[in-house]
Amino acid sequence: MQRNTEQYLVELLQTRNIKPTAMRLLVLKCLVEAGETLTLRQIEDILYPADRSTIFRTLSLFEQQHLLHSINDGSGSARYEVCHSHHHSNDDDRHPHFRCLRCGRTICLFEQRIPKVDLPEGYQVQQVNYVITGICPECSTGATYMA
Repeated sequence: MQRNTEQYLVELLQTRNIKPTAMRLLVLKCLVEAGETLTLRQIEDILYPADRSTIFRTLSLFEQQHLLHSINDGSGSARYEVCHSHHHSNDDDRHPHFRCLRCGRTICLFEQRIPKVDLPEGYQVQQVNYVITGICPECSTGATYMA
């Protein structure tokens, strides 16, 4: 099933126990179709004239239900991406991200895994943020990308 069909999006919400409202479907479709991480501002621009606070509440709900990742890539704005984890209550889709210093995009490196870190006894991981910075292939070959 294609990832941007309404049936797929409804099922994705339902597997995370999220009621599929019209706004939730719009936000999820926006994130799925983007193919890369998006900031709240970028989502607002795509879904204009949708209300910013409604979009933010939707993103917060998605994050609470492990439907999306929030990434701090050092740019000053949180970025969001859909989590394709196999468990609705656990994130088994952890992967690094690459932030291009030239165009500003943050790309998911799905093929890579975040190395396991053995923490001292008593420490509990809540979130892992693994961001690599550099120049993406499009920028290093001279191709232009509109961020």
